[in-house]
Amino acid sequence: METSLARDLMSDEEWAFFEGFILAVRAPNGRKAANHRLVLDGIFWIARTGAPWRDLPGEFGKWSSVYRQFRRWTLAGLWEDIMDALNRSGAVPSALQMIDSTVIR
Repeated sequence: METSLARDLMSDEEWAFFEGFILAVRAPNGRKAANHRLVLDGIFWIARTGAPWRDLPGEFGKWSSVYRQFRRWTLAGLWEDIMDALNRSGAVPSALQMIDSTVIR
């Protein structure tokens, strides 16, 4: 992994939080999944940078594979489950629980 991308990777503690949610979502075809941790790091990279999926650095895997897993997890309700757990835990102050949808024309 490039040194510049190393700072974009989640810590072991962060991964431990997400791992249970991710492992609960089974692949539809029963195939062995890709490296879920690396896929999640790639998804977070896209969310953080706002870059198009095709610009995902190769260190995270093929962009199409990462995107496909993102869609699978989205359709399975993974992100809602994670946000619900964070809200219940009180880990995220309510003042920070919003998504900015600003549009500049």
